[in-house]
Amino acid sequence: MGVYVKSTEDGRKVEVIDGWLCLAGHRETDTLVPLIEHPNRQAIARAVPGATHMGGRIPLRHDEAAVAQGAMDEARRNFENDPVAIQERFRRLVWAKASADGVE
Repeated sequence: MGVYVKSTEDGRKVEVIDGWLCLAGHRETDTLVPLIEHPNRQAIARAVPGATHMGGRIPLRHDEAAVAQGAMDEARRNFENDPVAIQERFRRLVWAKASADGVE
């Protein structure tokens, strides 16, 4: 079950599913970037007037970004308190450390 954020001009749904901003059901990103911090902010502002945030390749207005960020924060809070999720985070950290040390 996802949280609806908006629909694109071509009719695809943008929603937050399991803490990810998704376009037509496919994961796009798990973080939003304020437009003022984006490297291509000038081109994005010209192409999409009113955009204040970028979620991967999806421009969002302030109200849409607030809905998306709220849903992603809620999913993150639920994830952080889940014992299975905690174990999964430790597993990923151990694997990242081993990879950084040269283990394949």
